Amino acid sequence: MKLGMFMMPVHPLHRNPTETLREDREAIILADQLGFHDVFVGEHLSDKAENITSSLIFLATLIHSTQQIKLASGTCNLSQIHPTIIAAQAAMFDHLAEGRFILGVSPGALNSDAEAIGILGQFRTKMFAEAIDVILAIWEREAPYDIDLPDNRFKVTTRESLAAELGVGIMPKPFQRPRPEIVGTVVAPYSKGVIAMGERDFHPLSANFLLPQWVKTHWDNYAQGKQQAGVNADVADWRVARNIFVADDEHVAQAYGRDDAASPNRFYYKQMLAKVAKAERYGVFKERQDQPESEITLDYVLDKLCICGTVSQVVDQILALRDVTGDFGELVYAGMDWVDPVLGKRSMQLMAEQVMPRVNAAIAAGRTRSEPVAA
Repeated sequence: MKLGMFMMPVHPLHRNPTETLREDREAIILADQLGFHDVFVGEHLSDKAENITSSLIFLATLIHSTQQIKLASGTCNLSQIHPTIIAAQAAMFDHLAEGRFILGVSPGALNSDAEAIGILGQFRTKMFAEAIDVILAIWEREAPYDIDLPDNRFKVTTRESLAAELGVGIMPKPFQRPRPEIVGTVVAPYSKGVIAMGERDFHPLSANFLLPQWVKTHWDNYAQGKQQAGVNADVADWRVARNIFVADDEHVAQAYGRDDAASPNRFYYKQMLAKVAKAERYGVFKERQDQPESEITLDYVLDKLCICGTVSQVVDQILALRDVTGDFGELVYAGMDWVDPVLGKRSMQLMAEQVMPRVNAAIAAGRTRSEPVAA
């Protein structure tokens, strides 16, 4: 199992964005040094807590500050910008990173972003599907492209202005051929979009704020999509994100990981719970759909969705997660605000150097959470 990272990130509202952007860069540079496989960086136009407005711009600052970690948009919000722009910019980024690039995509979930650019009432999931079709067509075709797909609002051509001898009217192809890996973040139980991912060889990343029992449904649907495409699904292609905090001391782990008022995970889920309540989307946190909303408290959510403890405890909890979800190819560590930089960095170090080797040793030996894992 690989170890990745997902940086939404969510910072307390009083913090200076100059400082938080610097901190987020530092976290990714550390992840690279510790051997994390990849890092996904989210983007929002209008969220003070999640203040990275362009994942590609932010990640471009890290190309020459990192050596091996793959840099992934997490995500490019395809309802918010013309797909021609995304296709050209992602292709250029892939060349700048010399293939250390993953294209993460989604419709864009934040209503205030949609309102700000005038698409609040539009069906963003359909816009997303249309946009990805056009991006792939641009990368697959040659100029002048003449892209006019059925029931697709985006029409792309350079026929009138094409001057091939001058290089005019020709858009870039990615460094990776035929294209970079494409990853979609999945945020709903039983998501039908995961079936389409399987059919098109896009790879799913199950969100950290979904209960393990709903995460499991993503694999079933992804495997169905792969089967419909005549291909066997590979668990190596499936990523599962979790909030994780590891410490040398059990009491520190519980306090910083979830119990203290200043815990970054507590702040994160306080934000998420408020956003879910505002959007009336409590289903992501419910164990059953008829569960009363009054039961969905902050402590309930933290108890269900935060993995925290010493190395041994976190290993055990990760194996317990895998018992519910089934096997998956990459555990994605959710990057949080560094309320305490020393503890934040130490958690990442313990995760990479001690937790993951022991988890992988247990998996190789066929152990489950109920069996001891050698130190």
